[in-house]
Amino acid sequence: MPRLLLTPGEPAGIGPDLAVNLAQQPLPAALAVVADPELLLARAAQLGLPLRIRILDAGAAPSQHQPGELQVLPVPLAAAVTAGRLDPRNVAYVLETLRLAATQVLAGAADALVTAPVHKGVINDAGVHFTGHTEFLAELCRSPTPVMMLVAGTLRVALATTHLALREVPAAITREGLEAVLRVLHSDLRRLFDIAAPRILVCGLNPHAGEGGHLGREEIEVIAPLLEALRAEGMQLSGPLPADTLFTPRQLAEGNAVLAMYHDQGLPVLKHAGFGEAVNVTLGLPIIRTSVDHGTALELAGSGRAESGSLRAALELAIELAHRQPPGTAA
Repeated sequence: MPRLLLTPGEPAGIGPDLAVNLAQQPLPAALAVVADPELLLARAAQLGLPLRIRILDAGAAPSQHQPGELQVLPVPLAAAVTAGRLDPRNVAYVLETLRLAATQVLAGAADALVTAPVHKGVINDAGVHFTGHTEFLAELCRSPTPVMMLVAGTLRVALATTHLALREVPAAITREGLEAVLRVLHSDLRRLFDIAAPRILVCGLNPHAGEGGHLGREEIEVIAPLLEALRAEGMQLSGPLPADTLFTPRQLAEGNAVLAMYHDQGLPVLKHAGFGEAVNVTLGLPIIRTSVDHGTALELAGSGRAESGSLRAALELAIELAHRQPPGTAA
């Protein structure tokens, strides 16, 4: 039975709501939440939902999740939480839940990590440089090339660069960096998604994939030569393709995944196709990590209006990947 750890993320956001909502549902896995138990009980009371807390016994055999109950690996809050109101005093708590959960999965005490959203702004306002889960977990796991990929049904969109200002993207599209991302994407489509010969559609950086050099030369000087070299090794790579026509049904049918050059080139299309049901997967880690496709939604915290579809999808994908990638066989 897969053992999953869930981090609820920003305590003033909807992460605790989603955890409490999820607690009411049957799950084909053993689930433990890494959080302050009192936070979960308080949010359950605010939502009018029943909740029993059972402190996780790390030495016990995994037991299937029971509706209405949550196993908890406790981490204490630094300050009391009001739903919808950020408090920088709890930033260390948020980061400690992530650190503890990831190290537990690294140690083999759990099979996968599922994360609810954090609030990057309050973390940085507290004096901690934080660009996102992807980069934080990569540093913790000592993984040189984490790759962010979102999944919505059969649509998979990976990113060559992640959380960068748009003006920094062209300089970040290097042959070495792009090659590392493509190798991770190709490998993990095989390893995690059981695709024997992945077909990857690669976006150009510029409009119309550079228009033969008239709208930019990155396609000519960096992307196309690299794709040609990797195709000579046997990788099935199409591109560089204009992003505005790549995301059409006929083109998408030709590939198993899309590699976009930057965050807002690929993710708006994917979120339009499956927002609220999409899943963020971090490739290139020695652990399985999935996440929701949305933010902290402070305005919904404690209201009972938060939708848990993306978290449910993230859990289901984590279970699926854990079945394919048993402990001890990670990259």
